[in-house]
Amino acid sequence: MHIAFLNPQGNFDPADRYWTEHPDFGGQLVYVKQVALAMADLGCRVDILTRQIVDPAWPEFAGTFDAYPGAPNVRIVRLPAGPPDFLRKELLWPHLVRDWVPNILAFYRAEGRLPDAFTAHYGDGGLAAVLLSAETGIPFTFTAHSLGAQKLDKMHPTPGTLADLNDQYHFAERLFAERLSMNRSAVNITSTVQERLEQYAHPAYRGAVDVHDDRRFAVIPPGVNLAIFDVDARADNEAATQAHVRAMLARDIAEGRRDLPAIIASSRLDPKKNHLGLLQAYAQSPELQAKANLVFFTGALPDPLRDDGNASAAERAVLADLRAVVEQANLWGKVSAFAVGGQPALAAAYRFLAQRGSVFALTALYEPFGLAPLEAAAAGLALVVTQNGGPSESLRDGQTEYGVLVDPGDPADIARGLARVLASPETVAEYARRGRQRVLDRYTWERTAQGYLAQIERVLRDPDHGRAGVVDLPLPRYFQSGQTEDAISVGDLAMLYFQK
Repeated sequence: MHIAFLNPQGNFDPADRYWTEHPDFGGQLVYVKQVALAMADLGCRVDILTRQIVDPAWPEFAGTFDAYPGAPNVRIVRLPAGPPDFLRKELLWPHLVRDWVPNILAFYRAEGRLPDAFTAHYGDGGLAAVLLSAETGIPFTFTAHSLGAQKLDKMHPTPGTLADLNDQYHFAERLFAERLSMNRSAVNITSTVQERLEQYAHPAYRGAVDVHDDRRFAVIPPGVNLAIFDVDARADNEAATQAHVRAMLARDIAEGRRDLPAIIASSRLDPKKNHLGLLQAYAQSPELQAKANLVFFTGALPDPLRDDGNASAAERAVLADLRAVVEQANLWGKVSAFAVGGQPALAAAYRFLAQRGSVFALTALYEPFGLAPLEAAAAGLALVVTQNGGPSESLRDGQTEYGVLVDPGDPADIARGLARVLASPETVAEYARRGRQRVLDRYTWERTAQGYLAQIERVLRDPDHGRAGVVDLPLPRYFQSGQTEDAISVGDLAMLYFQK
């Protein structure tokens, strides 16, 4: 089977450059790469279609073709879309219509064969799939990764501020493209049931797809990269990372406490991640303080409890709140915060701290899926995780717990959950065993690829399955011509977003 992934934003190359340095090089690129490689391992021929960039600042992305070592069935295919230099994803919309889609068609026609199916990622990939499918009849799956309406919600728009937000983020193009993508796809792929029933049910998508139609949706969770995060994996910098962790603990933790288990938090310094709630839980629990240290892994910030470094304004606000609690509760010598650079080092740090019975804690106010806890579980850590969002599906099955779920809005409940896991070394070990086995059984990229292939094979056998009674949304003029004078107006966006 020949499958083409549509992901114009960001880019792909064997070294995974810029993945932590630019917002367009986000989680969906990791996802696409891993699913593509896993599909190839299952015998498929796979193309990752992205945008060609000819720009001295981005020299890695100028070639038409690229490949991953040891993956002969996967091609990275870069095709022009608009001007040759790098463009942030919000500016790609007209160039997809005018250039990228025609170039994809020309590329495959020159090769003499079209793919059997497309799988579209993010709204811009979805729009390309809509146009390609209309031209060729080839079906596609749509994976949104994140939907624009939820991003707009977080900005608390009003009719008076909507135009400025739209000028910056091009929400009109994005929401209309997402509606078309979910409407015309053969199947919409989500990571959790909650994503389907809550995000796709946003009023801005009303009339695009029936979230209660099981034929139009498939829940296929992403996987953990076991080559990096597994207990038995080893990073090139394993020993160096262990030495770094020891040095940071020696810097921050009182001498008699340095071999205690750690409660580990590893996520960006964002108020929604609720580092403050976790610290407050620790501060109010003498039991937790006696049994474990609290350790924050903080991106690129080497000593954030003492020095803001190059933290953003939002990160500085989070750090100010954390320092206030540490000072008020006299937690110096029990709390550490430092940088761990890159996923291999992060996994090595997890493995090292797992050896002393440590716990991974994610107390985010809401976590859409929650891949980070599953990565930590694969590396051998027991889990205490927010009950809000995807972890309620991934870490509980009936009465079986694969980690302890807590109410992130209640520091006392967070403390109780941590105390449950840290009750004894045997309890920590049992939760660690359960969590890792859950990953091995359900959350691998091979399982994700198998889920995609099952849906694609179903669609190819019966292209009309799930389409009975579905009315295709009309294509806005902007997506027919790609001319800026035909752009979707902010008035159209307001009517769509503010509908009740």
